[in-house]
Amino acid sequence: MPGSVPPPPHATVDATTPSAVAVSGPAHLLRVTLLMAGSCLPILGAVLIAPVLPKMQDHFASVPGAKALVPLALTVPALALALLAPFAGVIVDRVGRKRLLIVATVLYALFGTAPLWLDSLGGIIASRALVGVAEAAIMTCCTTLIGDYYSGHRRVKYLALQTMCASASATVFFVLGGAAGSAGWRVPFWVYAVSLALAPLMATALPNPAARADGEETPAETEARRSFPWRQLGGICALTFFGAMVFYTVPVEMSYLLDDLGVENTGVIGLATAIASAATVGGAVTFARLKRSPAPMLPAVFAVCAVGFGVMFLAGNAPLLVIGAVVNCVGTGMLLPALLTTAMSRLAFEDRGRGTGLWMTAFFGGEFICPLVLLAGESAVGSLAGAVGVLGLAAALVAAGLWAARRRVGAVDPRPLPEQLA
Repeated sequence: MPGSVPPPPHATVDATTPSAVAVSGPAHLLRVTLLMAGSCLPILGAVLIAPVLPKMQDHFASVPGAKALVPLALTVPALALALLAPFAGVIVDRVGRKRLLIVATVLYALFGTAPLWLDSLGGIIASRALVGVAEAAIMTCCTTLIGDYYSGHRRVKYLALQTMCASASATVFFVLGGAAGSAGWRVPFWVYAVSLALAPLMATALPNPAARADGEETPAETEARRSFPWRQLGGICALTFFGAMVFYTVPVEMSYLLDDLGVENTGVIGLATAIASAATVGGAVTFARLKRSPAPMLPAVFAVCAVGFGVMFLAGNAPLLVIGAVVNCVGTGMLLPALLTTAMSRLAFEDRGRGTGLWMTAFFGGEFICPLVLLAGESAVGSLAGAVGVLGLAAALVAAGLWAARRRVGAVDPRPLPEQLA
């Protein structure tokens, strides 16, 4: 479990690596904007076509198995991203972050707009899988570049901003997909072409990062390059897999929980979900403003998520359910950047692409399995609210375990942990 063993000496190597980016000015603003926009493209792939799935279902009604196949058009990119992110990470470290990002951004537009011309449901699903391949490369590259360009509190700030932008963009893309879908189920696929505008800007505005400004390696960096930190990263990835289930429970299950309480008005359901989404953004902003090392905050963040789940489990009416969701989402808004920043602190420059890819696999794998776990929990305890309560109990146990582990390590060695020095 992360925190039970102090990270190795190379865990904070990059904390002293000079930034490859100017710290202020229009050029810096453009680079940050491009990295945030790139990070939103996988979110675009995940939610844009959700509003038009019923129309797609009607269009392919004569296709055998369409009822099961059409929803795959929405979910298969996330699955492809989860499976392929580690390979994207290896390629990132070998061929370079910027080069792969530009190629993947162009391919994203090509694969994303393919359903405009495809008449086969199988072909559309295949193109969606290829979108996931491009997303794996884009997300891994953007996150790795943030780790390359920034260190210390500035890195924490921009990883939190990445979470905030992703959460906010989900709501925007859902509304955009619904509006475009009113003109036909194929129309939203035109939006994927926006990445063609990003690619040339990325080519000109993003610098190629280097391990060190002076071109030299420290002994710790050399050791980090020889030995990938499997043990330390494996722990944070396992925690991230669970954290992803915590993160996605409210967005995925909120409408069903409200329906169980007798709320059927789609406007009310949409408003409740939007309020929870805003709380996620608020949590990310709060995290960015807290000038503390992220790893020691993880027990408290998981505890906040657990409290939110507990309130949702006990809620007998919609307002109390929304309050619980807001508490939970404040926690999840802090959870994602805390997990990602902790993972970054364990990676030297040469390993950062591969490590980020593994982290992405853990996160999106947890996203994919989240509804399946809650469905199994609902069957076991008899209600969806009960399954959420069980997940809340698990989050509380994780928080207690992390807190106890940090206390135990601190008692053995009272010196600050390496990530606290970053």
